[in-house]
Amino acid sequence: MDLITGKHISRRTALRGLGATVALPFLDAMLPAGRLLAANHPKALTDATRFIGIEMVHGAAGCNEWGESQFMWAPEKVGSNFDLTPSSLSPLKPWQDHLTIISNTDVENAEAKSPEEIGGDHFRSSATFLTQAHAKQTEGSDVYVGTSMDQYYAQRFGQDTPIPSMQLCIENVDQAGGCAYGYACVYTDTISWKSPTEPLPMIRDPRVAFDQLFGAGGTPEDRAWGRRTNKSILDWIIGEVSGLKRELGNTDRHRLDQYLENIREIERRIQMVEAQNTSGQRREIPEAPPGVPDDFEEHVKLMFDLQVLAFESDLTRVFSLKLGRDGSGRVYPGSGIDSAFHPASHHGGREERVSEYAEINRYHVSMVPYLLEKLANIQEGDGTLLDKTMLLYGSPMGDSNLHNHKRCPLFIAGGANGHLAGNMHIKAPDGTPMANVMLSLMHKLGMDDMDSFGDSTGDFSFTAVSDD
Repeated sequence: MDLITGKHISRRTALRGLGATVALPFLDAMLPAGRLLAANHPKALTDATRFIGIEMVHGAAGCNEWGESQFMWAPEKVGSNFDLTPSSLSPLKPWQDHLTIISNTDVENAEAKSPEEIGGDHFRSSATFLTQAHAKQTEGSDVYVGTSMDQYYAQRFGQDTPIPSMQLCIENVDQAGGCAYGYACVYTDTISWKSPTEPLPMIRDPRVAFDQLFGAGGTPEDRAWGRRTNKSILDWIIGEVSGLKRELGNTDRHRLDQYLENIREIERRIQMVEAQNTSGQRREIPEAPPGVPDDFEEHVKLMFDLQVLAFESDLTRVFSLKLGRDGSGRVYPGSGIDSAFHPASHHGGREERVSEYAEINRYHVSMVPYLLEKLANIQEGDGTLLDKTMLLYGSPMGDSNLHNHKRCPLFIAGGANGHLAGNMHIKAPDGTPMANVMLSLMHKLGMDDMDSFGDSTGDFSFTAVSDD
């Protein structure tokens, strides 16, 4: 440990200047001064579990009957040492030791419950994903579904961070009023619900998320001036940075420099996107704000980088991310498939088209290793951020062609502070609610007093019986 004798700074120390507020990463100097005190208190500062909930809309090819037989989502083997090669999860092979796959769970509350609700799966499924509750059919403001998993955690363990939670998305979610089949658009516009009647808006623009995290300019005028002059928020706090460095040891100074450089790099990338999108050149997504990249991969990586910075500085411990919209017409050139997303998802059960949809699923999953590597490269106390993160990725729909909610895709990555061992595939018994998995995950997050969630019927065992 590289501390200057007698120096101790608060975990909530921030660098401020001209409206910018830059929280700090975990530093050795944040441990109580003195070896005895440091030995007794470090875990309280470094053992907060981070949670990320990612919705992949509209099911997966491996949830189709033929796709399941080809192991296009869940691997053939149950237990450990499974083979991901034929699966859309194959990009996660290097991270298999950090991966827990839960297959064969259902999201019954996303199904139609009355004749009037038939056909409305697109417009209620997202609201059900993290709530595991059934959305009230209404086009008015009297929406009702349930409190989402991420918000239960934020309300319990996110109140001592500057931002209790953040909600991000990749596609347009700013529709208002009614969408179709009698459902308000808000049901498909967000996956995070503060209460059954309080949907939380999602941020699509990386610039907006960056400004929210780092207070980049106290007023809109300050922010506009900063952009016109190409000023970095780091320029506004340079004096405070210099003063802090004089109080830190070599290891902490290096850690701080790396953290600030990461902030500047993300800020620079956002500035480049804004410059490109305001240059007058033709855009692929003309309706998107200037800070939104036209390229899907670039957009997702920016959002992931912002999440990592927020976790590193303990600005928030809770994120949700909505990767798309059920009815999206977006084409993903990086997947190698020319078909637009929604038409590809309605594959008609034809083997060739199911395989094409599996490639789009694989492409979406291939974004996740970027985030896992970033988390794994950041040391915090006696572990990495990946060790201390629970990342849940899944969909409330199963076979997209049939609009059913059976055999829904789901995996968890990260160690969740020792609560998830990884290298595990567990196939649930037929008819198991996905809500059972989420209830047990909430227990692993410290909410032991919750005895039900959504339509749960009990706890879910994370011990698998191997096929060996």
